[in-house]
Amino acid sequence: MFKYIVKRLLLALFILVGVSLIIYVILRLMPMNVLEANYYKTHTKTDSSEEELLALLERYNLADNSFGGIIKGWWQWITAFFAGDLGVCWTNSRPVQEVIFENMGVSFAVSFLSLFFELIIAIPLGIKCACNQYGKLDYTVTALTMIGISFPSFFFASIIIKIFATDLGWFETGGLTTPSLPVDTDGFTVFINQCWHLVLPVFVLTILSIGSMMRYTRTNTLEVLNADYIRTARAKGLSENTVVYKHVFRNTLIPLVTTLAGILPGLFGGSMIIEQMFSLPGIGRVAYTMTNNGDIPFIMSYDMFIATLTVIGILLTDVMYVVVDPRVKLGK
Repeated sequence: MFKYIVKRLLLALFILVGVSLIIYVILRLMPMNVLEANYYKTHTKTDSSEEELLALLERYNLADNSFGGIIKGWWQWITAFFAGDLGVCWTNSRPVQEVIFENMGVSFAVSFLSLFFELIIAIPLGIKCACNQYGKLDYTVTALTMIGISFPSFFFASIIIKIFATDLGWFETGGLTTPSLPVDTDGFTVFINQCWHLVLPVFVLTILSIGSMMRYTRTNTLEVLNADYIRTARAKGLSENTVVYKHVFRNTLIPLVTTLAGILPGLFGGSMIIEQMFSLPGIGRVAYTMTNNGDIPFIMSYDMFIATLTVIGILLTDVMYVVVDPRVKLGK
């Protein structure tokens, strides 16, 4: 297994380098970045100078848009990245790593809570529907989950905000804390207030995610229920609960391990749309703003951060296959 992991890590390094090159080329092809935008904001047509702007872009290796110039700029960025220097955000002149880790906490909390509720609801529900195939519960849950999957996130979030925040007034959606909260409020009260503000975003993400996980679990469970060893277990006189929760459930987890590859980047990557809708100070909302501004240092570091988590998630998925299914052997 050690040799396998080393090979996968080397392959992951090659993939990350390729991903960084593709992202950098795409960013350099953007019509404008934040440096040019800020320059034109502070200079009128009469006092603007192409030479001055060119010198500004030259300072950040952006003046030469030829193939060789783009490769040179990418090489300087990738060498600094692997040296641990993520650069400084052009939008607010703050270190990129500071901006990422400062805004990651809220995104992680929302994603982790929604994932937790999704798993404890979707997996048992999927197994229950499979065990009662074509029953009332199966038809009802399938119809509801298909409706939930069909809703765009911004549309469903708007409905929830309209009902529970605007009409009923039970929740607030303007940020992470109540603006009128006194400055000298104790930490526990602030924590409870923040948790209350996260209820609606977590609810929206959970409802939107339950459908696909439930359907995936149901399909896998139906395949396992039709296996020969399940019929053998029932023929031995084992109770239905023992068959389902000891034999079926464990083997249902094997295909579900595949979803681990997307869980890790999902936990730390944030949700741009949901964070925008609920005005949450998360990394997804920051990434949305920085992308619109054309902030190359932040976009490169953020995308590489997500790509790294994705590669790690895939590696963990391969290792977990061996844990849940002893029949799987990793290559040498």
